[in-house]
Amino acid sequence: MFKVGDLIIYSSHGVCKIDDICERSYRDVTREYYILHPMEDPNLTISVPVDNEQVVMLDIMGKKEAKTILESFEEPGIEWIEDAKQRNRKYNSLINSGDRDEIVKIANTLMRKQKEAKINKERMYDQDQKMLEEIQRIIFQELAASLDTTVERIIERINKIIPSKVS
Repeated sequence: MFKVGDLIIYSSHGVCKIDDICERSYRDVTREYYILHPMEDPNLTISVPVDNEQVVMLDIMGKKEAKTILESFEEPGIEWIEDAKQRNRKYNSLINSGDRDEIVKIANTLMRKQKEAKINKERMYDQDQKMLEEIQRIIFQELAASLDTTVERIIERINKIIPSKVS
């Protein structure tokens, strides 16, 4: 169970802070709830039942894991799938699994493809660009929180790691 003040990862909201744990009644059912807010939107308040096993709430990664993830950008990412529909389906399936390592591999591949497109004066597919931005918003926010820095600095560090000439 999480505690008040914990930083967690909550679904598509990214890094959230638990502000309170309290009992609330909805439709004559009293349950315990986490009250949290996304770090990037302190005005949004989210109530999540403590006993809801379908909701994905993860501990924020530690510094050691964050550093390992940053180092993983030195290696190639996930296999590139040429067919955009198949790629989108496969990558979304991996993202929805919540497996950080796989999600980071997708970000790695998409960032390499983004650099390649820029070098060739081309554009990435919109779906790929949106997917990359969503991953960056959540995973890079978590990396930044774990390493006590900003998302911008994380992106800068990763861009320095990924080679300028992508094969």
